[in-house]
Amino acid sequence: MDARPASAGVVTMTGGRLDDPGRGRLRERLELIRTRSQKSSSWRSVTHYFSGLVNREGFVPVKARLSREDLRFLASARDEVIAFCELGLRLLDLHQPRDAGGISSDPGSPIRRCRACMWRWPCPTVRAVEEAMERPPGS
Repeated sequence: MDARPASAGVVTMTGGRLDDPGRGRLRERLELIRTRSQKSSSWRSVTHYFSGLVNREGFVPVKARLSREDLRFLASARDEVIAFCELGLRLLDLHQPRDAGGISSDPGSPIRRCRACMWRWPCPTVRAVEEAMERPPGS
């Protein structure tokens, strides 16, 4: 029997997983980024217009009305996008295919499982990352 406190994210005797504090912090951060992003205005529709305004020095002299939410979002957007990229890369590093070791009717296409979660390949994690990355911008 494990002597660690229940809050340490251990698996209970019944097989249920107790909530992990790190997972909770990650979820809070993702929700905060999503909320902040939803409150800010999209700059997608004006980027085509702005690209025609680039001056000789390579800048666009623009005066725009920005809300507090816009400024908060723009202030941290670069760092947050980088963090999401790192998260995606780490997920892909963790979730990799491996031979399941079973007998397959097609020797050229053996059954594979994920090394991390043991789901059939591609696992739900990899499919979710792929779907997010293949989604067209603005959809």
